[in-house]
Amino acid sequence: MTLLAFVLAAALVFEFINGFHDTANAIATVISTKVLTPRLAVAWASSWNLVGALSGTAVASTIGKGLVDTNAVNTSVVLCALVAAIAWGLFTWWLGLPSSSSHALIGGMCGATLAGSGGNWEVLRWSTGLWPKVVLPMFASPMIGFVGGMLLMSTIMVCLCRVRPRIVSGVFGKAQLLSAGFMGFSHGSNDAQKTMGIVALTLFTATRGGLFAHLPGWAVFLRIPVFDAVPKWIVVACALTMAAGTAGGGMRIIRTMGLRLTKLQPVQGFAAETTAALVIYGASRFGIPVSTTHVISTSIMGVGATKRFSAVKWGIVERIVWAWVLTLPVTALLGAGFLFLSRLF
Repeated sequence: MTLLAFVLAAALVFEFINGFHDTANAIATVISTKVLTPRLAVAWASSWNLVGALSGTAVASTIGKGLVDTNAVNTSVVLCALVAAIAWGLFTWWLGLPSSSSHALIGGMCGATLAGSGGNWEVLRWSTGLWPKVVLPMFASPMIGFVGGMLLMSTIMVCLCRVRPRIVSGVFGKAQLLSAGFMGFSHGSNDAQKTMGIVALTLFTATRGGLFAHLPGWAVFLRIPVFDAVPKWIVVACALTMAAGTAGGGMRIIRTMGLRLTKLQPVQGFAAETTAALVIYGASRFGIPVSTTHVISTSIMGVGATKRFSAVKWGIVERIVWAWVLTLPVTALLGAGFLFLSRLF
């Protein structure tokens, strides 16, 4: 039971870090365009994150039982996966790099599960889970974000070419409140569900192993004998934790995303947020755990590139891409390493 408590605590810590690490994804543009102050932007994003997190469980199901063989998972594996994701999330936050919390968790889970099975690659569900729902979207979603951001911004520019810039800024300053809210909602609908899946998987594993056989009646809510749904209390707990993390903010990453990638006006912030939110929301409906970070970053790049390609600070982009590329393999190695250490001690 002590190990289980550690796992559940680590899951909520990861969710909290995910919230403040990915705050920038939802609010960096609305802050950089000065539509909202940082404090109001964080409150706005937190509210919509909470609503989005309560909107479904398709992504939670994918994370919990669609990527690795649940028979090869135990509480130690889950704990090591979470610790790996937390370590990488804190490291990249300290550097101010918008890395993917989603891929950090997935990488940690794959590495720890593989190590726990003694190197049996069959425990990874490659053809039905990892390839179609992680690897392929990892490349496709950023490209869709870049092209979509460029197309939407170009369309707006053509439609409003005769309108005064002051009027455009005024209208889209208000419209950006909606796009930032939609971005917060879509982020919650995808990212919060990943921890829901991990918590449900942990309790399912513990129930299957007989850990809850002698629990008192009041603790029956911990038992998950069949993993075909995520209990409501897990949904609410993870949603509230992510909202709290979002409220904690993450100004290091906000500076990178909203101030250093490219200079944004309200209309450009609206285009970037709307594009990214649509991509992420669509992925959530199909249970695909995409990276919010990847999508909003490339949407901002696409919008910035409509002015001229030199408007995007490609040196910053290079640092971000390296963080993206390294996230899955590094966290997989960390997950495997932590599991090895746990067996030693």
